[in-house]
Amino acid sequence: MLIPIDNQSAFIYTSNHKLSPDQPTILFIHGAANDHSVWNMQCRYFAAHGWNALAFDLPGHGQSTGEPLSTITDLASWIEKCVQALELEEFSIVGHSMGSLIGLEFAARPNNTVNHLVLVGTNAPMPVSETLLEMSQRDLSTAYELVNQYSFSGRAKLGKNDLPGISMQGVSMQLMNRAKPGVLHADFSACNSYNEGISMARKIKCPTMLLLGSDDKMTPAPRTDSLREAIPGCVTKVLPGTGHAIMAEQPNQVTDNLKDFLIGRSTVSNRKDQT
Repeated sequence: MLIPIDNQSAFIYTSNHKLSPDQPTILFIHGAANDHSVWNMQCRYFAAHGWNALAFDLPGHGQSTGEPLSTITDLASWIEKCVQALELEEFSIVGHSMGSLIGLEFAARPNNTVNHLVLVGTNAPMPVSETLLEMSQRDLSTAYELVNQYSFSGRAKLGKNDLPGISMQGVSMQLMNRAKPGVLHADFSACNSYNEGISMARKIKCPTMLLLGSDDKMTPAPRTDSLREAIPGCVTKVLPGTGHAIMAEQPNQVTDNLKDFLIGRSTVSNRKDQT
């Protein structure tokens, strides 16, 4: 699906399903130098089970045109414009890495209609090392190699894969190499400069889950303490032996956790989960 946003085209993957006002809606937001395809399995599952499942290509990413936006605030505002253009009344948000910050920022805004929030592979704040920031401008191929190296657990690098015959790191590298020049730097800059995560987290009123990897080196699970404490009652799930590329390493477990959290609570809106 292509829709016009700010005189540019925004691409939204829907698993070839038409939107239905009678179905619950879930928005998937990808991370740095990625696109909607990182959510293919989850999007297809929910679309096949009675949901409007929408996976966005952020501006300048994938099939969306325009320049990449370099602040989390602007990216959240872009998602808001998409929501308004689609006339969505209520929805859940699932965001990975940079996408988790976008979801956090959006869900904290007043008068939003977010029913559930899932932050995957997240930290707040989410600093990026000076080396990676510099490499993302000066030596893009090395930056991609470093990100790819740090995004996967040792288990994944040894070939353990839920999808036999597919190289997780190979797919990840191909995905990043498809990104337009300037995208990685803009994304890293957005993450690095966003310092409002904890203050936004205190404003969250919907049920929230943190879905983390125990071996995540990009956004380490132990560093989420402040974020968890800022969202009273949030659920935290840590997948053992999993790195930052959590949807690639554990696609079935990610889907199962989303299913348990969202479908089990799909009739409950705007309340805190106390489990």
